[in-house]
Amino acid sequence: MLLGKYLNKFYKKYWWLFLIGILVLVGVDYLNTVIPEQLGNLVGLFQNVSDVTEIAIENVARIIIYLLGASFLIMLGRMGFRLTIFRASHNIEAGLRYEMFLKAERLSQTYYHSTKVGTIMAWFTTDLDTIEEFLGWGTVMLVDAFFMSVFVIVKMFMLNWALSLVAFVPILLIVIWGALVEKFMAMKWKERQAANDEIYDFSQEVFTGIRVIKAFVKETKELHAFSKIARKNQKINVNFARISILFDVLIQIIINVSLCVILGCGGYLVYLCATGTPFTLFGQTIVLQAKELVTFIGYFDTLIWPVIALGQIITMRSRSKASLERISNFLDENEDIIHIENPVKITNPQGKITFNNFSFTYPTNNNESLKNVSLEINPGESIGVVGKIGSGKSTLMNSLLHLYNIEENTILIDDVDLMKIDITDLRNLIAFVPQDNFLFSDKIKNNISFGSSEVSQEEIENAAKFSDVHENIMNFPNQYDEICGEQGVTLSGGQKQRVSISRAFIRNAPIMILDDSVSAVDTKTEETIIKNIHEQRKGKTTILISSRVSTVAKMDRIIVLSNGEVEAFGSHNELLKSSPTYSRMVTLQKLEEEVEGGN
Repeated sequence: MLLGKYLNKFYKKYWWLFLIGILVLVGVDYLNTVIPEQLGNLVGLFQNVSDVTEIAIENVARIIIYLLGASFLIMLGRMGFRLTIFRASHNIEAGLRYEMFLKAERLSQTYYHSTKVGTIMAWFTTDLDTIEEFLGWGTVMLVDAFFMSVFVIVKMFMLNWALSLVAFVPILLIVIWGALVEKFMAMKWKERQAANDEIYDFSQEVFTGIRVIKAFVKETKELHAFSKIARKNQKINVNFARISILFDVLIQIIINVSLCVILGCGGYLVYLCATGTPFTLFGQTIVLQAKELVTFIGYFDTLIWPVIALGQIITMRSRSKASLERISNFLDENEDIIHIENPVKITNPQGKITFNNFSFTYPTNNNESLKNVSLEINPGESIGVVGKIGSGKSTLMNSLLHLYNIEENTILIDDVDLMKIDITDLRNLIAFVPQDNFLFSDKIKNNISFGSSEVSQEEIENAAKFSDVHENIMNFPNQYDEICGEQGVTLSGGQKQRVSISRAFIRNAPIMILDDSVSAVDTKTEETIIKNIHEQRKGKTTILISSRVSTVAKMDRIIVLSNGEVEAFGSHNELLKSSPTYSRMVTLQKLEEEVEGGN
């Protein structure tokens, strides 16, 4: 049995399915021992009979009825344990997958900086399948290997103890061999899974960046890189397969050699008994007739499956144990972003944001991304954030979402410490448009209404009009029912940005953050969106991050960041006088517009 804290609770939940399945399977195992007995009885009817007509047809019919009845019950029993044991194993797999998915949602950005997507995919696919296989087929094999072996071995010894000793030798050899090979198989399975992780990681990265690869004509280079990883994967998998096959072959050899020995010894004992000179061993006369030999061979043939299953269980358990260890390590990962006890509730959110000497360093970096940021955003203000690339614009706004833990009392929402607000409540206060503008492979209307529940078609269209994408959507063949494609591949960059803005706007949150969300739209569309922000989000706090001065010039106030520090904070006219960085950006943009106008 495979044990672990993440499996044990499922055993408690589905114990009744396992119990019913095991009881039915034990019954099937016992019925399997009835067939050799009846076959032996059938041979016994023809023994010492010179004329076949002397055999009573009723006796033959009775044996055939027994055989057919036992076979029918075995068929029903096999259906029964499949419907119970396999149902339990599938339910456990589903339960584990659900827990893993919830865990993946709870883990913070810090974890995903150090763990690749391909590795996580392997846990959700190969490793879970391996565990499910052992809980299903492994349980069946384990019960068969124990109960059928016990039933058969007891009956074999009752029938002929001397010949049973010969048959018992291979079972002992297989058990010893399995104990020696289990740890080695587990180690090889871990190597195999690590190789699978590597090929998952590479494939996921290539498929994600396929456009870049094609644009730079690097298909051949990536193909060679994939071939190198694939050859390594192939070598490890082939080595694992060779060891597994060698293990199975040795078991088959032991079984077949044992069968030959049983046939030879048993046939010799039957010959001696028929000639009236029975064999004597340890002072015991061994009498073996033809029907007993047939029954004994039937028992041994029935024993072959449990013996083979025993070998497969050892290999299967070593694989599932290694997979469970990998999944358990994932589920044991520390969650640094958690729901706190007794959080502070903001009953009437206004959208006030305060930074008190706030500094931030990413977990994977030693350099501070933000240094001593102190400022206050009033409720209902429209705020622009500008600065050079890498100045900390996105980091400053992402910190409001509690994606990373921060020092207490460094960020306040409506004068409440951000670290004391429940994560769900906090993120419901903020409508966020990220830089990557991720869209799901779904209808446009479902992408827009993703963050809100029970919204009408009119509200969806109003949100699209806010971001000036309504007319574009109406030109699509299916309009709002148009499928965006994977990551919004069927839409242009500007359309993706505006659908993302609509998705945030429809939430009607007290705070809305747009992270460089109008960089792919033309000037006219940008002006429309800015105008709609002032008109339709009046009284609500809106923060717009941009690399273009023209985008934020009409905001109430503008934050200028330089090397992670606030260089200035004020209106457009105030910054022209007080901020060298802002003044330089304005000058450079004017020169750029003049050059474009000259061309």
